[in-house]
Amino acid sequence: MAKLSIITINYNDKVGLKKTIESVINQTWQNFEFIVIDGGSSDGGIDVIEQYKENIEYWVSEPDKGVYNAMNKGIKIAKGDFLIFMNSGDTFFNEKVLEQMEKELIDDYDIYYGDYYRVNNNSTKKRTFPEKLSFSFFYSGTLSHQSSFIRRKLFFDFFLYNEEYKIASDWEFFIYAICYKNVPYKYLNLTISNFDFTGVSSVARYKNLSIDERKQTINKYFPLFAEDYELVSVLNSKRFLQILHIQKFPFAWKIVKAVMNIILIFMPKLNK
Repeated sequence: MAKLSIITINYNDKVGLKKTIESVINQTWQNFEFIVIDGGSSDGGIDVIEQYKENIEYWVSEPDKGVYNAMNKGIKIAKGDFLIFMNSGDTFFNEKVLEQMEKELIDDYDIYYGDYYRVNNNSTKKRTFPEKLSFSFFYSGTLSHQSSFIRRKLFFDFFLYNEEYKIASDWEFFIYAICYKNVPYKYLNLTISNFDFTGVSSVARYKNLSIDERKQTINKYFPLFAEDYELVSVLNSKRFLQILHIQKFPFAWKIVKAVMNIILIFMPKLNK
C-alpha cells in the first residue's frame, strides 16, 4: 500500500481533537503519517496534542487564515502518496478501516471514496455515494474529505484548496479533478468515517455562501454550463419535484393542467 498521510486540523475544539486523535492511533493498521495542524488554540488543545505527541509525526500550533489555509499547510508538509483529512470531531468508522484499505490504495486510481455516517448531536444518518460520479451529482452533492483518499500529487498538478472560499473549496477541487481533468477514481463499498456535522459547512446560515462559491467555480471552470447549472437548480426545486409527483396521478394531473391552461390564457405566449 502506498504511504498514507492523515491530516487533522483543529481550532479550539479540544474535545473533538482528543476523539479524532484516539480514533487515528487506535487503527489496527499503522503504516501512516499523522499530521496535526492547530490554529493557535487557547482552550487547552495544545495539552491534548502534547499528550499524544509520540503518535504524531508532525504538529504545529500557530494562527492561520482559516480552514483551507490549515488544510493546505498539512498538504505541504505531508509525505504520503495519499491524503485523508480527518478534522477535529471526525473519526474513523471503526478501528479496522485502514486495515481494510491496505489493499485498495494502489496506483490505478487517484481518488478513492467511501461512505460515512453524519453525526449531529444525538442523530446519526448514513450517507452513501454512487459508483459512477457525474457533473449532475456535484450539483447538489460532493464527496466527503473525511471518507476520501486523494493522491497528494493532484494538489500540485492542479491547485491547492482555494483559501478565498470558506465552504466549498473541497467541492471545487473534487469537481475540477473528476469532471474537468477526468482523473481515475474508485468507489469503496466501505463506511470510512463518522463525520462531525456540527462544523461551519453544516450550519444553515452558510448555505447561501456555499451556493455563491459553487457558482463562482462553475463560471471559472465550466462557463458553458453556467446557464444549465441554473436550470438544474430549478429542476431540483421542491416545487418542480412536487409537479413531477402529481404527474403520477392522472386525475390530479388533469386538474393541474386545466388550471395551467387557464393561467396561460392571460400570459404572454411562451417562446420556445
